[in-house]
This record gives sequence, C-alpha cells and structure tokens, in this order.
Amino acid sequence: MKRRENIERLKTEEYDLCIIGAGASGAGCALEATLNGLKVALIDKGDFASGTSSKSTKLIHGGVRYLERAFKKLDLAQLRQVKHGLEERHILLNNAPHLAHPVGLITPVFSWWAGLYYFLGLWIYELIASRKDNLPTSKWLNKAKTKELLPGISDKVHSSVLYYDGQLDDARYCLAVVQSAVNEGAVVANYLEVTDFQKDELGKITSVAVADRQVGSDTLPFKIRAKQFLNCTGPFSDKLRVLANPSLESRIKPSKGVHLMLPLAYFHSEYAMLIPKTKDGRVIFAIPFKNHLLVGTTDDPYSDLENEPTLKNTEAEFLMGTLQPYLNKKIERGDIQSGFGGLRPLVLSKKSQEKKATKSLLRDHEVEYDPDSNLVSLLGGKWTTYRLMASDTIRFVCQHMNRDYTSKTADYLLVGAVQFGKNLSSEIDPIYLFESTTKKHLIEKYGSLVLEIAGLTKENPNLAQPILTGFPNIKAEVIYAARSEMAVEIRDFLARRIRMEILDWEAVKTVTPIVAELMGKELGWSESDIKAKSASYIALISKFQLQAESGNAQNA
Repeated sequence: MKRRENIERLKTEEYDLCIIGAGASGAGCALEATLNGLKVALIDKGDFASGTSSKSTKLIHGGVRYLERAFKKLDLAQLRQVKHGLEERHILLNNAPHLAHPVGLITPVFSWWAGLYYFLGLWIYELIASRKDNLPTSKWLNKAKTKELLPGISDKVHSSVLYYDGQLDDARYCLAVVQSAVNEGAVVANYLEVTDFQKDELGKITSVAVADRQVGSDTLPFKIRAKQFLNCTGPFSDKLRVLANPSLESRIKPSKGVHLMLPLAYFHSEYAMLIPKTKDGRVIFAIPFKNHLLVGTTDDPYSDLENEPTLKNTEAEFLMGTLQPYLNKKIERGDIQSGFGGLRPLVLSKKSQEKKATKSLLRDHEVEYDPDSNLVSLLGGKWTTYRLMASDTIRFVCQHMNRDYTSKTADYLLVGAVQFGKNLSSEIDPIYLFESTTKKHLIEKYGSLVLEIAGLTKENPNLAQPILTGFPNIKAEVIYAARSEMAVEIRDFLARRIRMEILDWEAVKTVTPIVAELMGKELGWSESDIKAKSASYIALISKFQLQAESGNAQNA
C-alpha cells in the first residue's frame, strides 16, 4: 500500500490484467485474479470504495423485497437474486468477522394478518438460505416483546417479526479486500483516472492512459500496459465502455439511494427495523450503525453523474415521514446528524428496459465482453454478491486467456481476520492502556492488525489521544491510514477509514483541522496546503448540510 512505489511499478511493468475501478467488485476481482496467478493492476479515479461501495445500507442480505416480488410476479430472476445473496451471506460474515456480524431486524406490523404474512415470508427466506450461516431463526413477537426489544417503537404496533441478516462496514470491508489482494501480489493505486485507451492495428486495447489526480494538472498521463482490461466502474461503466468502443449502447441506468443519520436514542436498541411497505412500494431500514441510527434508502433515477449524489431536503422529509409512524418520539428535523447518497448500477437488458422504474430493475450482475476492443465489463450487482460477481468475472477472464481457474475466496480470511479472536484484547491490555470503548473500536475496525495501531502509540504516547471527545477514534489511526492504508486526502480518512463523515457533519468540521495537521506532517504537506485542504473539506461538508436543508430531490 505504498502509493509512490506502486505508481512507479505501474509505469514500468506489464500486467496480465488491469482492473479499472476499486470498489467492491473491482477489489473482489483483484483478489480472485491474484489468487489464480494473474499479475494484477488495480486503479481507481478516486479513493478505494469512494463511490457506491461506501454508501450502501450496510446490510449483507438476500433482499426480502425481491423475495416478495418473486412470488407476487412469479419472477424467477428475482428469486435467483435472493438465492445468490443468501448463499453469499455466510461467506461475507465468515471472511471478515471483525467487519461483519449478524444483526436482528424487527418488522413491525399493525394487525395479526400482516404478522402472519411476514412470518411466512421470512420463513421461506430462511429456507432458501439453508441456514448455512447458523443465524437465529425468525420469530413472531407479541407486542410486549416487541417493545422490550425496541423500546422506542410506537404503542400502536400490534406485533412484529424478528429475523436476522448480516451487517458490514462497507468501506472498511472493501479496503480489507484491497489489502488482501496486495498481500497476494496485486499492485494498486487510488486517484488514477483513465483518460484514453491505446489499441493495436486490430482495435484491441493494449494500454490505458491514466492521469495522477494527486499531482499538478500539467503533468502528462502515463500508460499502464496489460494483456487484458476489466471495467469495474459500477454506475460509470458506460463511460468506459464507450471510450473503448463508441458503437456500444448504454447498459447502465443509475439509481440514487439516500440515507440519513439520526441519534440512536430514537431506538434505545441494538436491533434494526425493517419498514416493509411505503407509499411508493419500497422498503425502508432503520439500522444501528456505530452508535447512530442509519435510515434509508430511496430509489430514484439519476443521470447527473458528474456530480456526487447527496441527501436533499425532500428526501430527508420522505425518510423521516416513513419512519415516524413506527416511533413514539417525534423526529425533529434538527436531529439529522448527517446524510449521504449513493448510486446503484442497475443493468438494462439488451431488450431495452428503459421504461421500467429503477425499483423494478434487477440488482443482479452481468459479465459483458466486447470482441472489438477486447474490454471485459462487470455490470450491475450489489455488495452482498461481490465475491460471486468476482468469481464469475475472473472465470471468464481466465477462460478467455486460456488459463486454469479455481475460485479460492469462499474460505479466504481477509486482512485483519487472520488470528482474529478474543485473545486480541488480552494481548493489548498488558502494554496499552486504552479505554474499553477505544479498545473495542480498534479491535472491531482493524481486527488482528490492531497491534500495529497500538504500536504507534508506544512510539508516541500522544497518538493514543482521541481525535474528538465522544468518538472512540485516536490520533494513531490518522498516521496509520496515511502510512499503511493509502489515505492521501482528509476525506479518505474521515469518510472511509473511520466513517465519521457519514455519522456526524458537525463533528467532522470540528476535527478536520486536527486530522489535516496530522496527515500533513505524515505526507509532507506544506502549512498552506494543510490550511487549504482543511478549508476545502469543511466547505464541502457545509455544502452537504445546506443541500439537506433545501433543494430538489430529483437530479435526473
């Protein structure tokens, strides 16, 4: 994870496979390919998981709404999608137990008939999963038990159905996949943007020109040479496909989904809630995440790909209005602590589905091959099936390159999961005097790498100090992220390495100058750079806050 060294290697070496896009699918493909003996380059125009892969609902699931559609519309494709998700659920939980864990979801109902309906549906959901992950079975809870598990729930609720899925820290999970690929030999770099493809006399891609977004704009792009190129850019896949072959038609219909963050005090619980039906046919989740309450998501077409999707006022009102009937306490507009928007890369079939609403399009994936340019594109998909998507893609790549392929990631422990267990706490205690909340946070975020973080505090005890009162993060994490996790911008750290940006905007604005000073010293920024980067990031957060208070939700 040494960016400068890696860029020098990208400039001078040739690769079997160059993967463009380092979100969940690209990172998964990089790990799968390196484990099959390919020499792999992995690049992204932003940070790792800086797009869709850090802005999910943080669930590992098959999708209960897809199951309902499968039976109501006799849609086998929807059922297959649920099956794929549930087959992968136990693998994601087992491969990184420090970053993923089971979570109980309570579905409140207002009548016994609705309770029976959802209980039977979730029983089928478990049947499809075959209980490979040993999660507790679903239960139909009476009103008293429901209020015991969710003290903040409305008195009007009749009963509820409790079932279990998985939860993950999506950005950290993606980073663990990237780090694992690096350990297996992949060469990776963030902030490298594709500007052009070079081709041979037959029109096949031989190299890609990339611009380093961390240097001046007057610096010329450099070339990365590879035998095969793989497009894993999610919602932006069409841009790369057309760059490789202008005759290709669009295949991606991006859909925007937003979330907002409220104080966990609205729930007083470790259980999550599934609101099974909204006025426009969606489902909404309210999920505890890092001592906050994550509420989402929406599903609307989005075409403004040049601008980052954000939470708008009308979207916040919709989410709060949907959640309110299920709570006793009135949700106050001023309690919104942060919000974020992400894009789903929904795939149009070759028989155009453009007239369909985005919520009706499948979240399944497709491996596309363009024989004219020799570009392979991994289209669509979702977080839960990232490993299956990677397996299907690298199987195709290996067959195309006349190489043997065997999927090797089903039992592969990601970075931080090796030797992860309760003994970590006992290893830390005799040497490092962390508070219990800090120690728990560090173990859950870094797994077996926690000793590397702790070691920094032994070298410099000041690094054991919190970066902000009320949060478990310590200053050593800033140094570690810059030194060992390829964090090169303030936002890399606050948004994706420790997730503070999606938890609390005001906290981010307070802590930004501290983080900028620490990162700047580690990365060699000048004092003027430190001040400029700090001011720029605070201005961005202020813009997000303003957009959440006003603005039209529709960006299509």
